[in-house]
Amino acid sequence: MSKRDYYEVLGVPKNAGEDDIKKAYRKLAMKYHPDRNQGDAAKGAEEKFKEAKEAYEMLSDAQKRAAYDQYGHAGVDPNMRGPGGTEGFGGFAEAFGDIFGDMFGGQRGGRGGRQVYRGNDLSYAMEVTLDEAAHGKDAQIRIPSWESCDTCHGSGAKPGTSAKTCGTCQGSGAVQMRQGFFSVQQTCPHCRGTGKIIPEPCLSCHGQGKIKKQKTLEVKIPAGIDDGMRIRSTGNGEPGTNGGPPGDLYIEIRVKKHDIFERDGDDLHCQVPVSFITAALGGEIEVPTLSGKAAIDIPEGTQAGKQFRLRGKGIKGVRASYPGDLYCHIVVETPVKLTEHQRKLFKELDESLKKGGAKHSPSAESWTDRLKSFFS
Repeated sequence: MSKRDYYEVLGVPKNAGEDDIKKAYRKLAMKYHPDRNQGDAAKGAEEKFKEAKEAYEMLSDAQKRAAYDQYGHAGVDPNMRGPGGTEGFGGFAEAFGDIFGDMFGGQRGGRGGRQVYRGNDLSYAMEVTLDEAAHGKDAQIRIPSWESCDTCHGSGAKPGTSAKTCGTCQGSGAVQMRQGFFSVQQTCPHCRGTGKIIPEPCLSCHGQGKIKKQKTLEVKIPAGIDDGMRIRSTGNGEPGTNGGPPGDLYIEIRVKKHDIFERDGDDLHCQVPVSFITAALGGEIEVPTLSGKAAIDIPEGTQAGKQFRLRGKGIKGVRASYPGDLYCHIVVETPVKLTEHQRKLFKELDESLKKGGAKHSPSAESWTDRLKSFFS
């Protein structure tokens, strides 16, 4: 079968730069690496992996690429070697080293040469009230935890049996994958890097040597935290493999909707209803804050939508030097369910206001003038 064009294999144009070629190869190697493809897909993935590796080996070397560009596959001999048999090795090894780091978190090697992996991170969503977010709190949460199996005492083997050295990797946890002159170490597919095979797994832990349980964790919610922020709890994620470090736990904050306040950064907003009479005559009203009550002087003739600002009555954010403000938005309430006597009084008031002219309703007068201009 004829070989595909190397540029086509990597999916890059013929004028692609070194960085583009390297990036394309890394993407393909991550996709088709044997450790990431098992079962029926393994054979096809292995062929594509080898094809991408060969294409990168040629195109990452300036001399080989020049020969390939001029003569095609006939211009390059895959069995050729440079001085010392390592021509082009540096660039390829560098690229594959980056890939290995991406796939295994940079944790290669361990006791007895076994592959060491960092544990996965965990995420936990915690709901808090606005008051708790503003002032902070100490909380307890229940998270998954792994403990040594009491049945097999952590060995993973059924009581009375024991684990055996993996015959594929001879206990090292890694095997060598070779093609031509190049060799890459990868996790042993049979023992998955442990270096041991368990013929008869423990029935309690299914050969893992550990049991999943729950543990209580103390969490301190800092004052001023906002919705969507995360708290990192180091080392409380899933345990590592073969002695690798555990992952971390990320606690994501969800602030419940408040009955009165809406938060905007470090500021708070609330709607304050006032009576028709208070808005017209003025007066003092009480408004709520997260730290108690506060008073607002309502000037005579206050209109609906008027905004009053109470400095420092908002929330002090986790990174703020001073607290935000509270904005009170006035909502003028229209009287409802009036008695006949009250209706009579309102009609008398309306007639009296009309006699006073536009000075009592400047906005209505301006609105009337704009309407006349619009329809004229």
